[in-house]
Amino acid sequence: MKAGNAGGAKHPLFAAQKTPLGESLFAAGAAARPQKGPTARAWAEIDLAALRHNAAVLQNALPAGCLLMPVLKANAYGHGLVLTGRALGRAGVRAFAVATLEEGIQLRKAGVRGEILILGYTPAACAWRLFFWELTQTVADAAHARALSAVGLPLKVHIALDTGMHRLGLPVAAPEDLAALREVFLLPGLEIRGVYSHLCTVEGRTAGDAAFVQTQTDAFFAAVEHLRAAELDPGRVHLQASYGILELPWLRCGYARAGVAVLGTVRADVQNPLPLLPVLSLRARVACVRRVAAGQTAGYARAFTARRDTLLATVCIGFVDGVPRALGGSGACALLHGRRAPVVGRVCMDQLLLDVTDIPSAVPGDVVTLIGRDGGEEITAVELAGYGSTVPALLGRLGARLPRIPV
Repeated sequence: MKAGNAGGAKHPLFAAQKTPLGESLFAAGAAARPQKGPTARAWAEIDLAALRHNAAVLQNALPAGCLLMPVLKANAYGHGLVLTGRALGRAGVRAFAVATLEEGIQLRKAGVRGEILILGYTPAACAWRLFFWELTQTVADAAHARALSAVGLPLKVHIALDTGMHRLGLPVAAPEDLAALREVFLLPGLEIRGVYSHLCTVEGRTAGDAAFVQTQTDAFFAAVEHLRAAELDPGRVHLQASYGILELPWLRCGYARAGVAVLGTVRADVQNPLPLLPVLSLRARVACVRRVAAGQTAGYARAFTARRDTLLATVCIGFVDGVPRALGGSGACALLHGRRAPVVGRVCMDQLLLDVTDIPSAVPGDVVTLIGRDGGEEITAVELAGYGSTVPALLGRLGARLPRIPV
């Protein structure tokens, strides 16, 4: 038996190959143009320099003594939980927030230090994991506080206050509410390190929105002062999320929770804009390009009808990767060769169609940008989310099979 095939005849499958198999997956047109970027079908680029820049800009905008607490829930809004957590930790950030126990454990396993606050509910039955991984748990209500206390472990917690959103938190509207809050502070086993609430209309632009922000702010700081007057230490208080930081930067808190802001994906119409940079770019490859005659249809349910002789490019990304199904025919575009190309037809599970009639140089293997910059054009996450979604929903749904590539 021969030791190997070095120098011998190639298997018939590879006999005609002049390039590695992975490089021959795109058609001959791709070979005519050197390919740039990763070889993946679709991917997200994560600009770690922009991430560090945003963290520094936000921290510098906060009052003295207030620390930035990046919110990295939902896989850091699709940017990669471990990738962003480690990068921010190396930049000196020492406080983080996540939504779930599992997210907190992932950060700890990745070596992320400092306080990690779980914003969501964790059952008392999992308290030993909170203790083991040195995570800080949100107290959702008085019953949750008692259940955590009864476990008998010393647990780090932040108390959520319901100032009007009526989601999680202990109510603070009535004197009996404040009495119940004081009782929670006296429960054994709870190391209360902070008190916080969430402003639910700070992104709004109506007079009613502004009035409700003031109502919540007044209720929150009144409860904090009540605790201090009762000689109970509230720890680090925090009220602002991303738009709270941008709209109300003067609030004197211990933490400021920045999710979409630290990722550079906020609207441009905020009261106090900061020079934030987008961190994520979403790109995919063209699989094939074909001509469709005027009057012909394409895609599921024949949702696209060509009004002219049309050049369609099939792009290797779909709704399972996080691209909203509603983009097709909505007016949304992607970038190809620095130009906008409309998304047409229904977005499929693994592919979508672009009308590239006005970009006749398109060939298989070309890179398409759905979020990010290409030449002089840019599509932001805010713009793309405007076609029937929100920025957190759009980014948070980016699929796990998309590689996150630091750049």
